[in-house]
Amino acid sequence: MPITIVDIHKQPLTTLVDLIHQQKLQASEVTDIFLRRIKAFNSDNKSFLALAEPAQVLEKSALNAKLPLAGLPIAQKDLFCTQQLPTTCGSKMLEGFMSPFDADIVCATAEAGGVLVGKTNMDEFAMGSTSENLYFGAVANPWNPDRVAGGSSGGSAAAVAASMVPLATASDTGGSIRQPAAFCGVTGFKPTYGSISRWGMVAYASSLDQAGPIARTAQDCAYYLDLVNRPDSKDSTCAKHTRTASYPTIQAMNAETKPQYFNNKTIGFLPTWLAHEGLDPIIGQRFNDTKALMESQGAVFKPLELPSLFYALAAYYILASAEASSNLSRFDGIRFGHQCQNPKNLVDLYTRSRQEGFGSEVKRRILTGTFVLSEGFFDAYYKQAQKIRRLIKNDFDKAFASVDLILTPTTPTTAFTTGQVSDPVEVYLQDIFTIPANLAGLPAISFPVEPHQGLPIGMQLMGQRWQDTQVLALAHAYQMQTQWHLATPEVGEAL
Repeated sequence: MPITIVDIHKQPLTTLVDLIHQQKLQASEVTDIFLRRIKAFNSDNKSFLALAEPAQVLEKSALNAKLPLAGLPIAQKDLFCTQQLPTTCGSKMLEGFMSPFDADIVCATAEAGGVLVGKTNMDEFAMGSTSENLYFGAVANPWNPDRVAGGSSGGSAAAVAASMVPLATASDTGGSIRQPAAFCGVTGFKPTYGSISRWGMVAYASSLDQAGPIARTAQDCAYYLDLVNRPDSKDSTCAKHTRTASYPTIQAMNAETKPQYFNNKTIGFLPTWLAHEGLDPIIGQRFNDTKALMESQGAVFKPLELPSLFYALAAYYILASAEASSNLSRFDGIRFGHQCQNPKNLVDLYTRSRQEGFGSEVKRRILTGTFVLSEGFFDAYYKQAQKIRRLIKNDFDKAFASVDLILTPTTPTTAFTTGQVSDPVEVYLQDIFTIPANLAGLPAISFPVEPHQGLPIGMQLMGQRWQDTQVLALAHAYQMQTQWHLATPEVGEAL
């Protein structure tokens, strides 16, 4: 069926790339459609904090049409450094900051022919699960503007869901790719820790942060990952063996994804998580539906017990806060960041600059991190959390000796109303199913399943380290059997 002008914006990235490379579509014409949607909807949606000059985007789009990303507009989360646009991390602390260099993922995207169209909104310094940015404004969920988009990569997820870009970059420290992807009905992939270079990504918690894509499909995520995942000597945590045959490529994923792909796959699930008191019954029902479909295609499910996961949430918020307190110490009003007016002395300059520059959640995590690292508490909190992290990794290693992948819900609820949750602990509990993958450095993907009352729901697949291909391939196989990932909200259908 020919693609008409009204539905080009709904097509997956890989479909648009193929059509442009086959010269059935012009790169600049496709890009112009996305630019018009951004202009029409961003003021209400607040997905973007900064936008590139449209004329420059169109010019680069036409020049890059033959490259792998075909000159398509790509959004970058606003914690990836860019020379072209400000990098604020969603914070007053870095308002107007212009980086002298581009992050490696930004460079790799440009080299592959993607055109930077804008920087997406986020929770301040990636600390949050709602993208209710106090300084720049909250991101609205395209499926229901009264609901949150999730976080911290809410702007990236909302931009893809609202068909303003075919793909956006994001970062995931405890679920910040997968949770907003679930809330916005798109696909979000967190690769194995050590994959895509973190050079030029402003750090929240360095041992947990990982860059990844948000797009319509698992196939889109695999295609983009193959273009930007490369060794980088500037990032000491970036693995050197990311181009081995076992690592994901779009060709490998497609070769593995046959109609019988589910045959002989053993998938683990966690009965204790499904019995979690905070799990919405409809999420549990959608899990059972997803499990049943995979079983009908030949998958075998095995119940697992990972006792250490009971402590994962507490361990994460100790470790992440500790690393945040260290990483954010550089923003002191002298070396980097907002500087207060007319300081009385050096102490006043430090105090007021950080007081004015940081929002409440960032302050909370800095104080928590400083506390757990302080003398007398380091052994009682930080050291114990590190031990739990090792136990979690050991439990996953044991589990993956008997299963290929693990299926879980991505979030315990659907997107909640903006401003509904004020208790920080309630917000932290949104990450209960996503945090373990970060602590163990595992690849994980969130993909859309059947929505409920107009609100998207996501399921999560986790795999063993460096088994990213298997995670992507199984999600792709599911998406070949369903249409939920192609559903779009009624945002500007007549545009």
